[in-house]
Amino acid sequence: MRGEPPHGPAGAGVDPLGDPFLRTRFVPPARPATFLRRARLTERLGQAPRTPLTLVEGCAGAGKTLLAADWASRLDGPVAWLTVDAAIQGPGMFWSHFLQALRAGGVPMPAAVGAPARAGRVDHALPARLAAELAGRDRPVTVVIDEFDRTTDPQIARQLEFVLHHGGPGLRLVLVTRTEPLLPLHRYRVAGETTEIRDADLAFTVEEAVTLLELHGLHLSAAAAGALVERTRGWAAGLRLCAMAARGSPDPEVFLKEFEAGRSTVADFLLAEVLERQPPRTRDLLLRVSVLDRFRPELADALTGRHDAEPILAGLLRDNAFVEDFGHGWYRLHPLFREILRTHLRSRSPGLERHLHRRAARWLRHSGALHETLAHGSAAGDRAFAAGALVDDLAIGQLFSGPRAEALRELFADLEAAPPNRPTRRAESPNRPTRRAESPNRAAHRAEPSPAEDLVRAARDLSRHDLERGLAHLRHAEEQLTADARDPADAQDSAAALASCALLEALAGRLAGSVHRTEDAARAAAEQLRALPAPLLDEHPELVALLRTHLGAARLWAGLFDEAREALIGVTHGEGLAATALPRREALEHLALIDYLHGWPGAAERKVRAATDETERFGLALPAGPGPGQPVLAAVAVERDELDHAESLLERLPDTPAPDPVTAAVRRVATARLLLARGRHRAALATAEQHIPADEDSPWARGHAFLDASAARLAEGHPEAAAELLEAVAGDQPMGLVGAARARLAAGDRAAALVLLDGLPGRGRIGPAVTVRAALVRAQAARLEGDLIAVHRLLDRALREAGPEGLRRPFLEAGPWLGPFLTAAPLRTLAEGWLVPAAAPRAEARRAGVAAAGAGAGARAGDDAGPLLEPLSERERDVLRRLAAMMSTEEIAADLYLSVNTVKTHLKSAYRKLSVHRRNDAVRRARDLDLL
Repeated sequence: MRGEPPHGPAGAGVDPLGDPFLRTRFVPPARPATFLRRARLTERLGQAPRTPLTLVEGCAGAGKTLLAADWASRLDGPVAWLTVDAAIQGPGMFWSHFLQALRAGGVPMPAAVGAPARAGRVDHALPARLAAELAGRDRPVTVVIDEFDRTTDPQIARQLEFVLHHGGPGLRLVLVTRTEPLLPLHRYRVAGETTEIRDADLAFTVEEAVTLLELHGLHLSAAAAGALVERTRGWAAGLRLCAMAARGSPDPEVFLKEFEAGRSTVADFLLAEVLERQPPRTRDLLLRVSVLDRFRPELADALTGRHDAEPILAGLLRDNAFVEDFGHGWYRLHPLFREILRTHLRSRSPGLERHLHRRAARWLRHSGALHETLAHGSAAGDRAFAAGALVDDLAIGQLFSGPRAEALRELFADLEAAPPNRPTRRAESPNRPTRRAESPNRAAHRAEPSPAEDLVRAARDLSRHDLERGLAHLRHAEEQLTADARDPADAQDSAAALASCALLEALAGRLAGSVHRTEDAARAAAEQLRALPAPLLDEHPELVALLRTHLGAARLWAGLFDEAREALIGVTHGEGLAATALPRREALEHLALIDYLHGWPGAAERKVRAATDETERFGLALPAGPGPGQPVLAAVAVERDELDHAESLLERLPDTPAPDPVTAAVRRVATARLLLARGRHRAALATAEQHIPADEDSPWARGHAFLDASAARLAEGHPEAAAELLEAVAGDQPMGLVGAARARLAAGDRAAALVLLDGLPGRGRIGPAVTVRAALVRAQAARLEGDLIAVHRLLDRALREAGPEGLRRPFLEAGPWLGPFLTAAPLRTLAEGWLVPAAAPRAEARRAGVAAAGAGAGARAGDDAGPLLEPLSERERDVLRRLAAMMSTEEIAADLYLSVNTVKTHLKSAYRKLSVHRRNDAVRRARDLDLL
C-alpha cells in the first residue's frame, strides 16, 4: 500500500489508487428533449433546501436521477454532484470523490481538511475537519450523491451521517438511491428534517403519461394511456421504452396493447439492470415466482425447494428490485418484470413452467386459496386436479353465480368433453394423501374420468342448457360416487360431491320442467349439506341460493304458486352478496311472473327492475340465455297498450330457444298478446299453439295458451269456439275464468258468464289486470239488461283500479259499447289523460269554432262547416269512437272484426261527411256536433 501523509494529498488530481478522477462522475446527466418536468415532484423537492437530508428512492429507471439533476440545475447556491459506481468502494475512495465533487462544484476545501491516501480506510479526523469547515460556511452547499445504493460499507454511512449532523446549515445532502440508505432516518423523520420522494411518488399518472408520450410523438387516448400506465405501473423507463418502440408502428395503440414485453428493449433493460445484478439463488427465485400473480415466502420456498425466500424477498423489497409488498405477508412482481421473467424462464428452462404451476396449485390448495388453486391447476394442464378441488370445496355453484363465474366457466371450457364411457386418467382428490394399494373396485375404474370431472362437465353443459349431455355426465358421476361410497377411503369426500350432484339434479329437473325431480334433488341436497361442516357452508351461500331458485322455478312451472313464492322469497331476503346476486335476480324475475299471472303488472315491473339492479350493482355478466324478466316486461307493456315498446323488448330476445319451460311459456304469452293487440289473430293463434317440451304439465302455461287462442277465435267472430276452448281450463287461472265469461257473454249466454265470474278468488288474491276485466264483462252484461246504474258503477270501479296501473288494454278489448260511457260525464273525468284524450269544455269548443269560422282563409277545414248534410252511419260512428280512444287503424279493425281496408273506407266517408281531412279534426268536429 502507498504511504498516507498526515493530511493526505489535498488537491491532488488522483484518487487514493493513483487513478485520475473521471469528470463524468461529477457532472449531472443532461436532460433529453423528451424529459417531462412534473410540477408535483418539483414542488416536493422545493422543500429540500429547508431540510438537511433529501431522499429520492426508487427502482431502476424510475426517473430519480433526471428529476434530481433537473432540480439541482435550477438552484441558486453551489451544487456538488457525485455519481457512485462500482469502482468507488471503501471509505478512502468515497471521501476522496466526495471532496473532488465539492471542488468540481466550486466549493474547494482548504488543505487543512486533508484527503484520504488509502482506498480502504480514512483518518477518523477527516470527517470532523470536513464537518467543521462546512458548518462555518455562510451559504450552504447542496451535495447530490447519485446511485448511493452502490455504497454498501456501513462505515461510510456512519461517517456521512456524522458530517451531515455536524455540518449543520452549511450542508444539504441529497441521496438518490434504489434502496433505503443505512442512515438513522427515523431521527430525521421525527424531527421533520427530511424530504422524501419514494417509488410510488415517481410513478407517472395517466395525465403525466399522456404528456410524456406526446413528447415522444405519440398521441394516445386517455384509455390507451391508462392501460399502458396500469401495465407499467407508471414506471418511467418502461413508458419511454414503450413509446420509442411504438413510434414505428402504424397503429401505436394496438402495438402498445399487444406488444410482448419479454422480447423488447424493456426486457433488455430489466434483465441487465435488475436480474443480472442478483446472486444466483435470487435469480432462480425470481424466475420461479414469475408464474405467480402473488406469493408468500412459504410458497416461493415450495417452488424453489429451499428455505431462504423470506430474507431474499425482504431484501428485494428493500432494494426496490421490482418486488412489491402486496400486504398481509404477500408479495407480487411488477407486471412488466413478471412478463419478462416468464419469457426468460420459458426460453431458459422449457417445461419447467408447468411443473411450477403444479407445485403452486398443491401448496395453494392446502392453504385454502381455491381460485388460485384452480388457475394454477389449469395452467399446469391438470384439469382433473382442478375439478377435484372445485368439487371438494363445495364450490361448483360458483360456475353459475358470483363475480368469478365467467372466469371459472372459461377455465373449464376446454375440459375434455369426452362421453362418459371414454377412458381417461383418473385424478386423485386434491385433499387426499397418497393412498395405500387400490381396492379391486377402484382399480377397475381408475382409467375413467373422475366423478369431479364429470360433475364439472355436467355443470358446464347444463349452464349452456344442454340437458341431454349434462345428464349423461351427471349419471356417470353418480354411478362412480355410488361405487366410491362403498370404499371407506372415499366416504369422507363423498358429501361435497353428492351435494354438488343434488344441485345439478335440481337444475336438470327445472330445465326439464319436472317439479318432482327437483323436489327429490332438493331433499337429497339438504341431507348431504347436513353432513358438511358449517364453516364450509358459510363460505358458499350461492349453493343454497341456487337450490332454492331451482326449486322455486320448478314449483312455479307446476302452478304451485304459494310454495314457489316461499322458496323464491327465501333467496331474495338473503344477504345481498355478490356470490348470490344471480340467484337473487332469477328469483325476483320469477316472483315478477307470479305477480303478472295474478294480475299485478305494476308489482311485476318493479320486481324485474329490482332484478336488473342486483347484477348491475356488482357488474356481473349474465348467464347464457335471458330469464323470464324481459318477456314479463313485454307482457306488462301490452297491458298498457305500449305496443312498440313491447315489440322492442321481444325483438331484443335471442333467436335461440328459451333456456327453460317457464321462460318459454312467458315468451309465448307476451308474443301472442302483442299479436292480438296488433290485430294479427292468425299469428297469435299459431303462437299460442306452440308446443313447449317439458316432462310435466304446467296448468297455468296450458291455461294461458288456451286463453290466448280463445281471444284469437273471439276476435275472428267465433264466440262459441272461443268459449269451448276454455271449458276445460277456465278454472285453473283467474284470467281464464274472465276470458271464459267474456266468450260466453259474446255467445249470448249472460247467465253462464256471470256464474263464471262468481268463481273468481277474493280481491286480495287477484290484481287489477283481472278485476278490471271482470268488472268490464259485468258492466257489459248489465248494459245488455238495461241496468245503466250498474254499468256506471262497474265502469267507475274499473277506471279507478286501472288508472294507477295505466291498464288501457282491457278497455280496448271490451269493444265499442264502452265509447259513449267513457266520453260522457262523469266517467270521462276518470278516463281523461290516460285512456281518452283531454278536451276543452263543449261551450268553449263551440265558441272556438265560431271564432275560427270568421278568421278567414286561415281557419281549419271543418270548423265553419255547419250542420251535417248527410248523417253518419252507425259503423262510421263506431270507427270515430275508436279514433277518439287513440286507437290505430289496425287496432280499430281488430276491435270491430273488420279488415284494415274496410276501416279506411269508413274513415274516408266520415271525413267527407264531416268536411275534414285529419283524424284529430274529425274527432273534434264529431264532439262539437254531439256525435261522440
